[in-house]
Amino acid sequence: MCGIVGAVSTRNIVPILVEGLKRLEYRGYDSCGVAVHAGGELRRARSTSRVAELDAQVHKDAIESGTGIAHTRWATHGAPAVHNAHPHFSHGVGDAAGARGRIALVHNGIIENHDELRAELQARGYRFDSQTDTEVIAHLVDHCYDGDLFEAVQQAMQKLRGAYAIAVFCRDEPHRVVGAREGSPLVLGLAADGANFIASDAMALAGVTDQIVYLEDGDAVDLQLGKTWITGPSPEGVRKPVEREVRTVVAHTGAAELGPYRHYMQKEIFEQPRAIADTLEGIVGITPELFGDGAYRIFKEVDSVLIIACGTSYYAGMTAKYWLEGIARIPTNVEVASEYRYRDSVPNPRTLIVTISQSGETADTLSALKHARALGMPHSLTICNVATSAMVRECELAYITRAGVEIGVASTKAFTTQLVGLFLLTLALAQVRGHLTEEQEGDHLKSLRHLPAALQGVLALEPQVIAWSEEFARKEHALFLGRGRHYPIALEGALKLKEISYIHAEAYPAGELKHGPLALVTAEMPVVTVAPNDTLLEKLKSNLQEVRARGGELYVFADGDSRIEPAPGMHVIRMPEHYGALSPILHVVPLQLLAYHTACARGTDVDKPRNLAKSVTVE
Repeated sequence: MCGIVGAVSTRNIVPILVEGLKRLEYRGYDSCGVAVHAGGELRRARSTSRVAELDAQVHKDAIESGTGIAHTRWATHGAPAVHNAHPHFSHGVGDAAGARGRIALVHNGIIENHDELRAELQARGYRFDSQTDTEVIAHLVDHCYDGDLFEAVQQAMQKLRGAYAIAVFCRDEPHRVVGAREGSPLVLGLAADGANFIASDAMALAGVTDQIVYLEDGDAVDLQLGKTWITGPSPEGVRKPVEREVRTVVAHTGAAELGPYRHYMQKEIFEQPRAIADTLEGIVGITPELFGDGAYRIFKEVDSVLIIACGTSYYAGMTAKYWLEGIARIPTNVEVASEYRYRDSVPNPRTLIVTISQSGETADTLSALKHARALGMPHSLTICNVATSAMVRECELAYITRAGVEIGVASTKAFTTQLVGLFLLTLALAQVRGHLTEEQEGDHLKSLRHLPAALQGVLALEPQVIAWSEEFARKEHALFLGRGRHYPIALEGALKLKEISYIHAEAYPAGELKHGPLALVTAEMPVVTVAPNDTLLEKLKSNLQEVRARGGELYVFADGDSRIEPAPGMHVIRMPEHYGALSPILHVVPLQLLAYHTACARGTDVDKPRNLAKSVTVE
């Protein structure tokens, strides 16, 4: 979601700002823009197209400067339109129509009291050109400004409610950019030549600097040539200078070569064997310390698990519930993060809170984690793909997956590596609770090590999946079925199809067919079924017959020994092997391929589906 890049330097930083936006494109956005301090005034370019078009506009208008900010916007307040695109300029009291003002600002997040602030500022004579909550902040900083931008931003922070990361510069103060954050990520980058940078993600600064400071909630940062200054809130209610650790961060650029692949999503689907092998690298045995120092003590203390996540990560949590209760024998609940925070629940201080997030910056999940801790549940663990993320910093324990940068908005390799991390957590809890023998541990580790090879066998099914996708591309609705631990995999398959092909898709436990969904079944409603050879197979076969009896078209991913044969109205792709408890990891891959190739056949923007963002950093 929304990206920020800003800089102060003695050289022209516009190419760096634009390149930073390109590195953040994978997050998803509706518009983009850049603003600079040039010749004693504010200049900007904005676009509702891609960053490449913005780059061309910048070159055409000869926009250059050593001070500037840039932004990619995912619309929340106001439609995706140029007048709503960032950066926003202030329009102070007495400014003529079309005047460029003195404050330029970009913003990630949502200001909850923007209506109240807008009314106050309009009463003071400020003119608004957009429907955004961001423009409110620009005018507020202008109102607070009395010759010192850093002081003005700190005053404005006291009046803002909500989540935000901002970067600001002022017409009257060249070579100065100020940033602030509350609930939305922001980092400071330090360069050896005295240039200083600010960004919403260290990835935006890859190749520019590897010296990164992760700002904390409530921080404000002052960037000038050769120096920076950070203040934070204090218990006394006054702002004080604070020290934040400088870390060396080797950020990936996100501009990896596609190689033989058409899209990043396809590339990332085929990277899953390597991603899982990397995630398992170095594991020779099961031990709680895989999750951090003190894990054994915490695992001994807890008597239940609460998993909090969103979207695809939520489905990973639903799958893990079957493992945790079936193997570790520990009661487990799974909550949608955006719901959990806002409902009454019964806290248990002996619960292990487990968050799951690819980026580690998911706003709903971070808020839910803080809510759980506020309720008196101190023990927390995260399964996350970014070691330097807010989620990792907030949790006591962590398991870092090694999926690498995932550029496609629809998650694939992040999901399967999350499942691997959750399975390892299951085994560690089972061991501590006395439910894992040495023989069982050895068998599970053998299965985990064989996963990359098993996945290669599944990926070889791609030609058969392509043939199915040509049929799916002509449909507008689809139903997905699964049972037991494969029901969440059916949910994930339906999510993938709707995300990138825009086909309406739903998923149900197969046993629920006769309780409603069966009314939807016709020859025009393809029914995709996950059919592993497990204890629920015979029940599932009965559900398939219910579909066939109503004239439905079945598309079944079946284990080779499941004795499900192709027939009229029954299309079958055979999986290479049955994989026991880890079967969900294998069965999700052909569903990813089906969604991908159906989207290709329909001509949609696979890597950047409409209205969606990669890293959801607003509630």
